[in-house]
Amino acid sequence: MTDRSEKLTFSGARGDTLAARLDLPESKPTAFALFAHCFTCSKDIFAARRISRGLADRGIAVLRFDFTGLGASDGDFANTNFSSNVGDLLAAAQHLRQHFEAPQILVGHSLGGAAILSAAPDIEEARAVVTIGAPSEPAHVAHLLADKNAEIEARGEAEVVLAGRKFRIQKQFLEDIAESKLRARIAGIGKALLVFHAPLDSVVGIDNATKIFVAAKHPKSFVSLDGADHLLSRHADADYVADVLAAWAMRYVKQAEEETADAEPRHGAVIVAETPRGKFTQSIIAGRHELVADEPKSVGGLDLGPSPYDFLLAALGSCTSMTLRLYADRKGWPLEKVTVELRHAHVHAKHCEDCESTHGKVDLIDRDVHIEGPLDDEQRSRLLEIADKCPVHRSLHTETVVRSSLVE
Repeated sequence: MTDRSEKLTFSGARGDTLAARLDLPESKPTAFALFAHCFTCSKDIFAARRISRGLADRGIAVLRFDFTGLGASDGDFANTNFSSNVGDLLAAAQHLRQHFEAPQILVGHSLGGAAILSAAPDIEEARAVVTIGAPSEPAHVAHLLADKNAEIEARGEAEVVLAGRKFRIQKQFLEDIAESKLRARIAGIGKALLVFHAPLDSVVGIDNATKIFVAAKHPKSFVSLDGADHLLSRHADADYVADVLAAWAMRYVKQAEEETADAEPRHGAVIVAETPRGKFTQSIIAGRHELVADEPKSVGGLDLGPSPYDFLLAALGSCTSMTLRLYADRKGWPLEKVTVELRHAHVHAKHCEDCESTHGKVDLIDRDVHIEGPLDDEQRSRLLEIADKCPVHRSLHTETVVRSSLVE
């Protein structure tokens, strides 16, 4: 199981600095997910940590964070409520959207699942929503505070002990969860839904899963976590959730990719952007095609893709091969296969017999053209001449102007 986790911070719904971790796969993420932890828990609770890292092992990057006033996040928990949790989730999604990639998968555990259900309709890019042991209404957590309800009503707040820790709960929290209704949000979620629930969950009864499932529209799925407890404290249960979740969610992520591929590509523009992986790793979008550029590990990269100079050689090599194919076909010559091998180096001009410069260093590209087929010597010689006439070769030998502008 991978342990590639990066610390992040972002501003929550009320302006407090929230602590987060981004669990990343070893290669370029196939999708980004947002994980919401259980009531009064933290991003580092076992289930959140284990499931997030399990998803990362399966190619999905996961952002998990501490809600306002919990874990390592700033703010006063007593001033928070269910609505502020939903706001924190939307802030987390915006952070991913701005700095990485908008989350396509939303995962929520316990009350975090209820918050995910409430936030999901407002996260347009999300395609798959997953709840784990979630209550069908936020007001369900009120039973955890039952022995303090009278004190909270009378004094406006009370100190409660939850999972062995003390928390201050205010009356506004009870009022907020009582007013927060999920059924309509679930019915209008507009995304695929997967409900995980343990039949013997003693904290959030299985009837909550039934209510969520009935309220949702298709596509929807239910998976029983037989033998699991509410917190998924066994490794096997958390790993099972990660396995099933990844396989199920990727169906809808791939559908989104296919829809994007069917859309009209932006012709004539190549978009290059940094990715959350490594120091040099770049995402390249060229029309319908997505590529990755990187540097070798020897210079600080992760070697996840060709280097910029590799792409330069690839451009020249592919253009050379295409040009020879077009020429040979037009002439009706029996050219069977073209293979171009290229190497790039910075060399001193004095060591370069074919260079016009006599001092300093120059870029030297060695291009070996291998042609196969029953061609005579004259045809082979002519094809070598044509190689120098490919458009990319000409661009490298003529004046090229690069106009740069800073875009906000």
